[in-house]
Amino acid sequence: MSKEQAPGWVVPVMRFGYSARGVVYIIVGGLAVLAAWRGGSAEGTTGALQTLKGAPWGYAALWIIAIGLFAYAVWRLIDAWMDLENYGTDMKGIVARTGQTVTGLIHAALGVGTIRMAMGDSSGSGDGGGTQSLASRVLAMEGGAIIMMILGVITMGAGIYYGYKAYAEKYKEHLRGTSTTEKLDPAIKAGLVAHGIVIVLIGTFLFYAGQNTDPGQAGGIGAAFDTVRAQPFGRILLGLLGLGMLGFALYCFVEAIYRVVPRVAGDSVTTLASKAKSRAEGEARRAAARMP
Repeated sequence: MSKEQAPGWVVPVMRFGYSARGVVYIIVGGLAVLAAWRGGSAEGTTGALQTLKGAPWGYAALWIIAIGLFAYAVWRLIDAWMDLENYGTDMKGIVARTGQTVTGLIHAALGVGTIRMAMGDSSGSGDGGGTQSLASRVLAMEGGAIIMMILGVITMGAGIYYGYKAYAEKYKEHLRGTSTTEKLDPAIKAGLVAHGIVIVLIGTFLFYAGQNTDPGQAGGIGAAFDTVRAQPFGRILLGLLGLGMLGFALYCFVEAIYRVVPRVAGDSVTTLASKAKSRAEGEARRAAARMP
């Protein structure tokens, strides 16, 4: 497999993977909004998927989502290995590609958990349970507390990066520039910020679990929602965060349809970033022409 050219199946796998990820976050965000509206706790990723089991088509949906999550994992791992987005081999590129690898492995694990649900295994139910189980295994290792704190810091850094990605509009570099993507841009930004907040909270839980050598302090998306819910005006904040997660689901679907893979698409594709740059340059030229 050459690193210069991506295999033809990569893009369809990527689009299927992003779609499955979007479905997961629609469920997560929708349940969070309902919890804020009705009162009570919101579900994390695993708990949200568990709700599908009660639907007539739930088990079939779980299998489809599981395959999609594996597709997303494969896309991320191939993306990192072949450097399909041209991050390079300098320190910045290595960090970005390492992040892609970790993201791929996380979604592969989520895919395994979803298959277990589809097969009727409820032993891994509960969003915090899986995170706490992982924390228990890490803390049992030699130097596990330090490793756990490092994982927490890395996770917090990933969450902060989501916020930076929204603020600096880095995501525009990989989205095709169309009227649809331009209209959806505000919701995409809100979704990235909301997801970043949740990831920072998860990283904080992991850090404290390592600091106190207590796996019970680790938690996933459900624990992040519970933390927000416990704050003053918590139901309002939870509702806003749930809406933000729906925005992140929208971002995943936009990625599924409009994402550009540089090694596949080439340099001639107009992205949101290049479109915005051209518009800014045009406005600058017009402003200069008007000057005396």
